[in-house]
Parts: sequence; structure tokens; C-alpha cells
Amino acid sequence: QVQLVESGGGLVQAGGSLRLSCAASGSIFTINVMGWYRQAPGKQRELVAVIGNDGYTSYADSVKGRFAISRDNAKNTVFLTMNSLKPEDTAVYYCNAKGVSSYWGQGTQVTVSS
Repeated sequence: QVQLVESGGGLVQAGGSLRLSCAASGSIFTINVMGWYRQAPGKQRELVAVIGNDGYTSYADSVKGRFAISRDNAKNTVFLTMNSLKPEDTAVYYCNAKGVSSYWGQGTQVTVSS
């Protein structure tokens, strides 16, 4: 089992920045990829960014150039730095870890006001 705890969400004005953190614990040696997803009201959950154990990263087109995913292996933590936030970035952001199984955090709310 892998446990994921997100933090760092909140309310920010358009153009502002936030950094989300996801701390992983448990059987983290089974994990190959970690990522961030988001779900806005009335919409399906969508991929935001992923990072592999080899450092490979991938982003949704909607966040390229504005968001950056990174990891601190010593602390088993993945970060999502979000800049130039837009109202359409408003959603609940979920951390995900994939390996033998897929694990989800509880989610953290990000609200961007116009």
C-alpha cells in the first residue's frame, strides 16, 4: 500500500502562483510514475502532469509553460508549481502514484478568482 497526502491548495487571484505538495509513504518502492490530476465541477478528472522515476516529465497542453512538476526523492515528495494561474485552473487537484497498483490522495482544492 502507498499513502499520499496532498497540501498547498487554496484561493489565489488570476495570474498568481501556488505550489502543491504530495508526500508519499508506505511501499513507495513499487511506484514508477507519480502525477497530478484535476477535476473541475461537472467535468471528468484529467491529467495535469506526470514525472517518472527517471525524471521524465509530461504535461497537459493546457498547462505547458505555466506548471512544473518536480520531486524530492529524499523526502518522497512530488511538487506541482503552478504559475500564471487562470480561473479555468480551478479544480480539486489529486496526487496519483502508479506502479503495481494505482493510488490516489484525498485531493486539495485550488480556486483561482478572476
